[in-house]
Amino acid sequence: MLHECSLELEPGEVVALLGPSGGGKSTLLRALAGLVPHFHGGRFSGRVDVAGHDTRRVRPAELAGTVATLFQDPEDQVVFTRVAAEVAFGLENVGTPPAQISPRAAEALAAVGAGHLAERLVAELSGGELQRVCLASVLALEPRLLLLDEPTSQLDPEGAAAAIELARSSGAAVVVSEQRPDRILDACDRVVFVENGRLRDGELPPAWIPRDAELRDEQPAGAPACVLDGVSFAYGAVPVVADASLTLGRGEIVALVGPNGSGKTTLAKLAAGLLEPAAGGVEREGRACYLSQDPGRYLVRERADEEVALAVGGDLSRARRALAELDLAGFETRHPRDLSSGERERLALAAVLVAEPDLLVLDEPTRGVDPERKAELAALLRAQAPSRATLVVTNDLVFAGDVADRCVSTAAERERALV
Repeated sequence: MLHECSLELEPGEVVALLGPSGGGKSTLLRALAGLVPHFHGGRFSGRVDVAGHDTRRVRPAELAGTVATLFQDPEDQVVFTRVAAEVAFGLENVGTPPAQISPRAAEALAAVGAGHLAERLVAELSGGELQRVCLASVLALEPRLLLLDEPTSQLDPEGAAAAIELARSSGAAVVVSEQRPDRILDACDRVVFVENGRLRDGELPPAWIPRDAELRDEQPAGAPACVLDGVSFAYGAVPVVADASLTLGRGEIVALVGPNGSGKTTLAKLAAGLLEPAAGGVEREGRACYLSQDPGRYLVRERADEEVALAVGGDLSRARRALAELDLAGFETRHPRDLSSGERERLALAAVLVAEPDLLVLDEPTRGVDPERKAELAALLRAQAPSRATLVVTNDLVFAGDVADRCVSTAAERERALV
């Protein structure tokens, strides 16, 4: 919900849109795209003017090409099964001359470092690769207003920096909603902070000021809770993990980092038992729980407390305690689909923490989560660390530095200690 918000954007200007989860950032982007009120409904007052078009009178389809949006969940944005066709789809919809479609799609894919993915199936992509493809789809349109909702949430640091620079060089007015300000502020002309549905310019709260990860001594691991010994895995003919070994000890938190498409999620699923290795072996002690990269797609109940209670035989008392630990007290009767993206992330986390697993595997748990909540999550995981082994797959190096005892990389550099 938004209240009496005013914002003016100049051509070529890049604006960082920051604020806590549920504060109204995505709603503001939807209003700029004309999706509010035409698609999302609700009560609308005031006026949004985009390139001379009043969004009250011009429907979103008529703004296509003038406005382009990269949505918060790229999984919900794709239509086609093959990457090249997906990027070409938007160009076809806005009436681009046929002879220009393939070259512009190829150019956009190359610009985001995804040219090699053109003939790949969308279903075979990692989360970061898919985010690059969706970014290529909107950049190919050459819009006058470019709206990016959490565009770096699944990108590695190099990919994130390149994505923001591409947006800046596009010449469009750009609004970037982000929960990781360290990734975008250097490329932005100004900052707008959204909280409780209201906009304000000014200094960032302390928790939002970018900082670097610091080093500390590695903590000793306890007895192994999970051992991966020389494991390999391929999706069809595409090898993803080859002869990888990793030991996760009870009492430690391990951050798994590395470039997009380098096998982080696959390795995490092998550790949790969701995939069986083609070679090598996995030994696991006790119960494993896995939080997926896009947990909102797996919510199945009508109430938040019932969703969390699924893991504990319907015990609503335990479910409500887990919700409270993640600052979701009062959300018990809410429908999961009515929550913001960050709130859904915390709900899904509660649904795995409530089971008190021996091995906890979290895939990008800070996606859509604001800095204050990330600090609370790090403190919670640290407090509960002695009872389990924890593996955190993340491209958020600041969070990794806050939470992990050690870091394992799928890139050439294998391991180092982190704060």
